[in-house]
Formats: sequence, C-alpha cells, structure tokens
Amino acid sequence: MMSIEFRKKIVDSWFSYLQAQICKEFEFLERNKLKFSQRDWSKSKKKEGGGTSFLLTGGKVFDKVGVNKSTVSGIFPKQFRSKILGAEKNGKYWASGVSVVAHMKNPKIAAIHFNTRFIVTSKEWFGGGVDATPSFKDNKEKKIIHDCLKMVCKQNKKNYIKYKKWCDEYFYLPHRKESRGIGGIFFDYETKDWTKNFKFVRELGLTFIDVSKKIIKRKKKIKWSKRDKEIQLYKRGRYVEFNLLYDRGTKFGLNSGGNIDSILMSLPPEAKWK
Repeated sequence: MMSIEFRKKIVDSWFSYLQAQICKEFEFLERNKLKFSQRDWSKSKKKEGGGTSFLLTGGKVFDKVGVNKSTVSGIFPKQFRSKILGAEKNGKYWASGVSVVAHMKNPKIAAIHFNTRFIVTSKEWFGGGVDATPSFKDNKEKKIIHDCLKMVCKQNKKNYIKYKKWCDEYFYLPHRKESRGIGGIFFDYETKDWTKNFKFVRELGLTFIDVSKKIIKRKKKIKWSKRDKEIQLYKRGRYVEFNLLYDRGTKFGLNSGGNIDSILMSLPPEAKWK
C-alpha cells in the first residue's frame, strides 16, 4: 500500500491539474480573450503551505468566477478541533482541495459551485460536492445537472440519494426557512477505500466541467431584462448569507489560517437585499 505522503502528493498534483483544466474550459466559454488573473498566497508560516487563486470578472458569460486550489498544514485552534474528524487530540492537519464558484452574467443561468478536498488528521478522508443556485425555475436545467451527478455516482457505486439528501439539508438557510438552490450532491468523511474514493473525486471534477458547459451553452444567448437582473441580485443575497453564516469551507479556511480573499472568493460581485 502506498504511504500517506505519496497519497498526499498524488492528490495535490491532481487538484492542480483539475484547477488548470477548469480555468482553460471557462476561458474558452468566454471566447473574447478574457483571461483569469492569478494570485499566489502563502500562510504566515511558509512551511505550512498556501495556494493559488484564479479570478475572472466582467465577462460575457461570467460576472465573476473564482477557481481556488490550496494545500496547507498546521494546527487547528483548540476551540475548532472538536469539529474536525481526528483533530480532537493535537489539532494537527494537512489539507488539499479545489473550490469553484461561478456567478453568471445572464440571470437565466444558475450559479454553480464545486469543491473537493482531501484532509488528513489522525484520520484521512475525502469530501466535496456540486450544487446549483438558479434565480428562475427551470426543470430542464435541474434535470441536466442531477442526471449528470446521478450518473457519476452510479459509475462509482456511490449513493446518489444519500448525497442528494445531504446536499439538500446542508444548503438550507434555517433563518429564512428556505433552500439556497436546487441542490446537487454533498459528501464528507469518505474514509474507506482511498483508491475508489480518489477515482470518484477525479471523475466528479470532470463531471463538474461537463455540467457547467452544458447549462451555459444551453442558455448563454437567451435575452434577459433589468427585472431579471434584479431578481438575480436578490437571490445572490441568499448566497451571501449562507456562505457567511453556515458554510463549512468558510469556517475551515478562517480557522486554518487561509487567505481571506480566497476564502471570500465565493461572494458575488454584486447582491441586494429588500
């Protein structure tokens, strides 16, 4: 069996590749020579790692899309250790992951989110998911997204129904008593059979690219009005509320000494509240 250090290197390398592929495909969708800007960052203790953030704004397709990848290590604050599997005793951790949030210019196209991660404490596991937040009901768009996710789960013998339910429960705003979007899949603490879980994580990343291209190409030429944009901005407000109040990734990043700009990359460029 390969060592944990070798597994870390393999995962880290794959996440770097996936980040590059997502940026390449999203730049191609823009078709106007608009490119991602790149920002590298390191933790205050450089030996504890860092990451690279790619950001594209003001496009024909994307109002704002961020594609982040980080590989970090360190010791969690004592008050946070009980919330992380295997970190209760000494708080030591290593983590690598990719996170993507795309806010569309066209209000008729759903905002999409993807993340995947590999975390090592005294335990080791994969987690992640894909979900969408539309501003307008579109059953066909919803079916496209869920059919693709259902297929990748089936091909990897993963429980789509369980992951979908977990996603629905996770992306819920209790103070609003409403869901953030139309769901997708969410999973965490996949500790058994590293090889099979890593295969699933790789294929899910490629599925995310495929899903994104399908929903964007289907609607990118559809016309929209100022009223449509207003509705989208109010919907984005819910996105902001969830990410600042409940999102695990935001909390993990803040408690692991991550880069603040990268952590808050998920926030839209503009939002409104009534």
